Amino acid sequence: MTHTGSLSRRTALASLAGAALATTAAFPASATERHGRRSVRFATFNASLNRATQGALITDLSTPDNVQARNVAETIQRVDPDVLLINEFDYDAQGRAVRLFQRNYLAVGQRGAEPVRFPYHFTGPVNTGVATGVDLDGKNGAVTTPGSDAYGQDAYGYGWFPGQYGMVVLSKFPIDTRAVRTFQRFLWKDMPGHIMPPGYYSDEARAILRLSSKSHWDVPVCIGHDTVHFLVSHPTPPTFDGTEDRNGRRNHDEIRLWADYVGGRRRSSYLYDDKGRRGGLRPGARFVIAGDNNADPYDGDSYGHAIQQLLDHPAVNLPVTPPASSGGVEARLQGGANTSHVGNPAYDTSDFGDIAPGNLRVDYVLPSKGLTPGGNGIFWPTSDDPLYRLVGNGTTVPTSDHRMVWQDVRVS
Repeated sequence: MTHTGSLSRRTALASLAGAALATTAAFPASATERHGRRSVRFATFNASLNRATQGALITDLSTPDNVQARNVAETIQRVDPDVLLINEFDYDAQGRAVRLFQRNYLAVGQRGAEPVRFPYHFTGPVNTGVATGVDLDGKNGAVTTPGSDAYGQDAYGYGWFPGQYGMVVLSKFPIDTRAVRTFQRFLWKDMPGHIMPPGYYSDEARAILRLSSKSHWDVPVCIGHDTVHFLVSHPTPPTFDGTEDRNGRRNHDEIRLWADYVGGRRRSSYLYDDKGRRGGLRPGARFVIAGDNNADPYDGDSYGHAIQQLLDHPAVNLPVTPPASSGGVEARLQGGANTSHVGNPAYDTSDFGDIAPGNLRVDYVLPSKGLTPGGNGIFWPTSDDPLYRLVGNGTTVPTSDHRMVWQDVRVS
């Protein structure tokens, strides 16, 4: 049940909603029209297509009638992105889940939406649910049998089985798979000036702990004669820890990896990818950073305003107005922790618990210099919109507690 709030608060939120409506009342330009203008829609969506047991997602996607998967597919079809990152899509080495989702859901028009096809995709292994063989949390010894919280706490990234909460990139444009760089195995200790919590991890744990809780991928997308590097990740939430703030600190440094990667040769020289290649993105290369960064600029539990490392980065070319929605403004009326937030609710991308942390802006699509930002938005319809059934009221979650965020860019 939502809280009604005061009249003055309703008036203020209505004003913000009007501004958001101007941005998101209708999705601009069909894919054909966008491509004719060399405009490409990049998007990110934490779709919550994760399951509690290994193989369960494959089972759910093997038939075309899973309600949540249909909702995810319809959301994608309504926004119609050209290049999309899906967070929390369980990974399997054979890629069966990706193929099933495309065939049984995206290629089938959902409730009046047009089918959407992505001829190209990239996915790979992630650190979530991969056993370290080390007692990371100092409890229960080193747990190496999948299927429990204790196992997840001792994994490289929290997960009950290998591949849980994975990622996949879908694209209408070719992906240069040979040039993809992944940073799954980069060690946290190898980041100069890292902020790993002092005194928390054992020497054994510090020696093997990887920085990325899932992975960091540089996926080059070939758009005509141009290449745009799609830099995607899903840093750990800065919560579910103690006074040592191990997850908040890790979240900060996971975000920092991309800031360093696009920060020039001197700043990125320490990095090495999973093939042993060192350094970051070459100066002048164009990129889009995308993902569920689990970090709000103003609210929530982030360490050291972590997301500002990207929002204030000189290589990033922010749009005049961030992606926005009217649904996020309306959802601020849910009350609870939301009443103390200082960030603009039109920019929120998640409908989290109202007791804590409340709704936050955590999902981002950030273009680089050399790309011209165009239209953008957050798929968060208001309660009087027929598509509200895809997002729910926070108590009922028909699809995900995150919203799809999209940003159009002109490539040349």
